[in-house]
Amino acid sequence: MTSAPGLVVTFEPRPGGRIFERTPDGAEHDWGQVVAWEPPNRLAYLWHLGTDRGRATEVDISFAGDASATTVTITHRGWERLGTDAPAWRQRNLGGWSGLVPHYRQAAGS
Repeated sequence: MTSAPGLVVTFEPRPGGRIFERTPDGAEHDWGQVVAWEPPNRLAYLWHLGTDRGRATEVDISFAGDASATTVTITHRGWERLGTDAPAWRQRNLGGWSGLVPHYRQAAGS
């Protein structure tokens, strides 16, 4: 994982699809794999950003509601696969969600 300016994150919208970043020089770094793609209700994926795929956690996101209000439920499980590193990973992920949730709100128009 990098923070290179100009990198692109690709999310292949299908079960088995890759989640990866591509740097401006063309290097690719895997972040995860889509396990469920059920628009507009649900998305689930394995998440192994910066770690071995065998230590992947599982993220399940569901959307319920209508055009006037949508409830987004995020369940992130499998932390035990990270062993003693789990508390630090959980803290880093909280920061990531804090940066991502405002994009959901903006897309929803709120």
